[in-house]
Amino acid sequence: MSNFLESIESPADLKILSIPQLIELAEEVRERLIHSVAKTGGHIGPNLGVVELTIAMHYVFDTPRDSFVFDVSHQAYVHKLLTGRAKRIETIRQPGGLNGFMLRTESEHDSFGAGHAGTALSAALGMAVARDCSGGSEHIVALAGDAAFTCGISYEALNNIASQTKRMIIVLNDNAWSIDKNVGAIASYFHKIVTHPRFRYLHDRATGLIERFGGKAASHVARKAEESVKGLLGPSMLFEEFGLDYYGPIDGHDLPLLIETFRFLKTQNRPVILHAITQKGKGFQPALEKQKKFHGLGPYDPDTGETVAAGQKTYSEVFAETLVHLANKDDKIVAITAAMPNGTALDLFRPHHPKRYFDVGIAEEHAVIFAAGMATKGYKPFCAIYSTFLQRAFDPIVHDVALQELQVVFCMDRGGLSGDDGPTHHGLFDISYLRSIPNLMHMVPKDEDELADMMQTALLHNGPSAIRYPRGTGPGTPLKPTPIALEIGCAEVLQEGSDIAIFGLGALLPMAQQMAAQLQREGLSAAVINPRFVKPLDRQVTERFGRTCGLIVTFEDHVLAGGYGSAVLEALNAAGITTPVVRVGWPDSFIEHGRVDALRQKYGISVERAMELAAPFLESIRQERLITQ
Repeated sequence: MSNFLESIESPADLKILSIPQLIELAEEVRERLIHSVAKTGGHIGPNLGVVELTIAMHYVFDTPRDSFVFDVSHQAYVHKLLTGRAKRIETIRQPGGLNGFMLRTESEHDSFGAGHAGTALSAALGMAVARDCSGGSEHIVALAGDAAFTCGISYEALNNIASQTKRMIIVLNDNAWSIDKNVGAIASYFHKIVTHPRFRYLHDRATGLIERFGGKAASHVARKAEESVKGLLGPSMLFEEFGLDYYGPIDGHDLPLLIETFRFLKTQNRPVILHAITQKGKGFQPALEKQKKFHGLGPYDPDTGETVAAGQKTYSEVFAETLVHLANKDDKIVAITAAMPNGTALDLFRPHHPKRYFDVGIAEEHAVIFAAGMATKGYKPFCAIYSTFLQRAFDPIVHDVALQELQVVFCMDRGGLSGDDGPTHHGLFDISYLRSIPNLMHMVPKDEDELADMMQTALLHNGPSAIRYPRGTGPGTPLKPTPIALEIGCAEVLQEGSDIAIFGLGALLPMAQQMAAQLQREGLSAAVINPRFVKPLDRQVTERFGRTCGLIVTFEDHVLAGGYGSAVLEALNAAGITTPVVRVGWPDSFIEHGRVDALRQKYGISVERAMELAAPFLESIRQERLITQ
């Protein structure tokens, strides 16, 4: 087998290869991806689908002078291989290694960082307008999957492109999938285009023309495709209504056709969109057969695609199975996801109650307002959205749900650190951004059984509520046959103590228990409290221990700024209690990707760090005990 990939230190090295050599390079890239990601885990399916697209873009354009903006950017592994990072690809998503997404600080070729969907068109337009204002001539290319066009931000950008710039290229990477199968009218619209018999005819004709005439054929092919689709869909196409010239659809794996088409589009002095049809997981049979699984996963066998067998149920699975149990008894319960049925485990709910399951696409703002609308008619929406993605819907939570006191339950998966996904996916801010909203109840379970109880509590609560729970598995606590509602605003005192009170929120409760055990070995009396409720805070328990103990310690898997520990400080201050508070949580900075345990140790989310911070106060407590004895 050839070894072209080893010779590529930058995109300039790519440009000296012949077309047949580029085709061989594409196969090398696939082999490298399959075997490298097998060791680290990652987004293998999306990257296998954009191999030829990415090679063609780098062959025709010149980064970093020209800018590539990848929507979400989980499909940028090929781009990293071609921009001097091939030797480090096996470190992707590993501590100290390459980020799994585009990262401006990682390479000059990464023009715009991302991790959430729908941002590429707006960012690319901003770059294009900045270029125009500066009198530049560089090219701006945005690569967005079809799922990005279920995202409202994409349409806000489309509404402005033609009126703001005369030169910008959009590549619509159409593979019919985001993480799950795409849904909605836009997905149906794209499907209608690519399944029309004219598409296959045009592709075959395009290939023949390129072979015969090279670049001179690209304009003809693009125009004929455009005319064909116009004939299929009517006198005005969606994108042309936005003022963009539409080209395609073309085969996104046909390298010669892609190269010649990009060369043609490079000459256009108008905003254009190229519709490329790709196959997610191309070149790896397991990824083709199980596209949902191979969108993003942990390490796997590169020959068989097999992964480690699942064991203990995750919080996501417990959430979904509990929701099925609740929905069996209450026909007003509905489940809503924003294109994440697999990530939130709602794909386990869907078979049981298909008519009460709603996937709205990558549209978190719409999901929240949609839930609000259902709530006005007596339904009880459980809106399952990652903590990091719910940030995008802050205003609808305030304006459309909380202001109207509607019974919508926000089930926030990935509340806390999200490990190898990195700063775009860490759920470290939801307590801060939700705690200030009136009427909204916020809960954090210590284990799987308490998660089920909190779902029952939210179901009976006449108003909005939120539950945050971490990625992965919990302590393995078995669930009761039937969840029970908790008393709202009441913490659980697990252990009484008179010297120090330790509040361990959610997944960090074990740290509170470990610290208490260590203090007891040192002769100090330590209380352990499971807060359960961030809002309403249990002021009675907080004030009781604030008055009787010499120190309060709080643990939380959240930023310290505005988090649970801040709520405790506010409550004590309001009560005129001056007992010192040691807060353990994440600092005021964005946390990189890596193993959760290693990152916690690095940033002092540990019993050891809590003991260091508490040491000056513990000495005072010991001295006071000597005086009173």
